Amino acid sequence: MAVSGCSPDGATRPLRVGMELSYPPFEMTDTDGRPTGVSVRLAEALAAHLGRDLTIENITFDGLIPALKTGKIDCIISSMTATPERARSIAFSDPYLKTGLALLVAKASPVNAAADLDQPGRVVAVKKGTTGHQCASQAIKQAKLLVLDKESAAVLEVAQGKADAFIYDSLSVYQNHKRHPDTTRAILQPFREETWAVGLRPGDEPLRSDINKFLKAFRESGGFEKLGDEFLPEEKASFKAQGIPFYF
Repeated sequence: MAVSGCSPDGATRPLRVGMELSYPPFEMTDTDGRPTGVSVRLAEALAAHLGRDLTIENITFDGLIPALKTGKIDCIISSMTATPERARSIAFSDPYLKTGLALLVAKASPVNAAADLDQPGRVVAVKKGTTGHQCASQAIKQAKLLVLDKESAAVLEVAQGKADAFIYDSLSVYQNHKRHPDTTRAILQPFREETWAVGLRPGDEPLRSDINKFLKAFRESGGFEKLGDEFLPEEKASFKAQGIPFYF
């Protein structure tokens, strides 16, 4: 799936960016099936900064790092948290966004905080390959861990009362609660803060340096603020009113 960039002569190889196009408003497709969202705009701006065409590869989230390591893509821009575990196998740019893990909780569940999760009889849903999955795998010893391939499936488990909670980022928790206000609760204050960054192959220092320069310039020019206003105006205002750290 190619997107036009700014390479004038076509001689420079396109920048191949991997992302999973199923995480609105960051990575998604429009009504015509074209990539759009915050991460897509970020990738487009990065390609323009580098003077290269852009090719977006739509890859499942747990396949992104293997695709990077095998050279199928040049970098990952897919709402990926820069964790110590991932940093052992790939490199990261400077952080470009702050977020954190929060809880979507079933209305009737007694869970009110992350500390309430690991108890016998509880069911905790996670999306495979995410930091919520990693965190739960380390912390959940007594509760049942339900590992699912899709965010929507995990949300449904909670909305139907089959799972006590879904561990995911605070913005997605907010949005999913808005879709299921009668059957879920949102515990938005992050119990673990995280940062997102661009994933790169270890040793690709020229590209890493160029990306870091781009991120700094993009932030200073108000690029991230504009993306927040365009794609997340309601969430931005709500998080600010509640004193919860917002993304940009």
